[in-house]
Amino acid sequence: MNTTPQPDPKDRPARLTVGVVGAGRVGPALAASLQLAGHRPVAVSGVSDASRRRAAALLPDVPLVPPAEVLQRAELVLLTVPDDALPDLVTGLAETGAVRPGQLLVHTSGRFGAKILDPALRAGALPLALHPAMTFTGTPVDVQRLAGCSFGVTAPEELRLAAEALVIEMGGEPEWIAEEKRPLYHAALALGANHLVTLVAQSMELLRTAGVEAPDRMLGPLLGAALDNALRSGDAALTGPVARGDAGTVAAHIAELRAHAPQAVAGYVAMARATADRALDHGLLKAELAEDLLGVLADGTGAAGTPGSTEAPGPAGTARPGDTASPEAPAGTRDAANTDDRDGPNGPNRPDGPDGPEETDGPDGPDGTDGPGTAPGPEGDAR
Repeated sequence: MNTTPQPDPKDRPARLTVGVVGAGRVGPALAASLQLAGHRPVAVSGVSDASRRRAAALLPDVPLVPPAEVLQRAELVLLTVPDDALPDLVTGLAETGAVRPGQLLVHTSGRFGAKILDPALRAGALPLALHPAMTFTGTPVDVQRLAGCSFGVTAPEELRLAAEALVIEMGGEPEWIAEEKRPLYHAALALGANHLVTLVAQSMELLRTAGVEAPDRMLGPLLGAALDNALRSGDAALTGPVARGDAGTVAAHIAELRAHAPQAVAGYVAMARATADRALDHGLLKAELAEDLLGVLADGTGAAGTPGSTEAPGPAGTARPGDTASPEAPAGTRDAANTDDRDGPNGPNRPDGPDGPEETDGPDGPDGTDGPGTAPGPEGDAR
């Protein structure tokens, strides 16, 4: 439920015409949310088949036009493009005279703050950075997910209330992020959301290899509880062989991964080291047990009897009572938010069907953008 105090009516943005430059996963969803709040989408740019399908599903009857025409028609323009495409897009739009004085220009990049819009600011636009900390699918369910979703908000101080009011109108929760903290903020979301997808996918693959017929059903309750515990308790929620200092079990894990999934070893070892450090700092891992454990991780072979490793005591991975005994999963994935589809954390990207790099998913994290090209010239597809 949205618990943020509603802004005073005088601080609420007037009913606005809305345009979207980039019909990726994020742009149409945000425009549809603004439509529910009383604003009126009037134009969207998009060239790929996937973009056109998304626009048709979320913004029916809104015309598809080139980016420059989107700016001509709209008072509020959403620039939902990949992070790397955003600077050239903004510069191009400003240099070609597409930006109009008094026009609200909103980008959804997690990485950038409002200063990336300085070329448009000099042309008279009002710059806002509104990044939804959510993963997007490109379907109508995204509009529902915005309810209670946090947005990283950065804007000039005089536009802060207007920026926060727009987020609230979309059902979100505004969270103010200082300009200089945007890259760190985005890195945090990518670390938690994008890497989580990789961890879960690798875990499911390993379970299938181990003979589990429904790894999703097995992991669902475990991961749900682990996430809930982590959000509630932080490092105090750490469990499993690394936190316990079971060097033999960790050695057995690494040996099995080398035999069946060598591509997962580096991630497992990296995450196990990070987990050991946190467990030590929090007093969960006893110092006398940490030496053998860190030796196993430094050796990286997991072979029993090798230097720096210990024999696994009994069956590998045996859980203690009351312990989830979930293996530390491997990490490592690219920030999915920075190509064509802003996902959220979001984003922070995965290729979206046949559109390849033009439409990818990312929390942004979340970040779901649709790659536009540069400015009003060739029609680009940006989210």
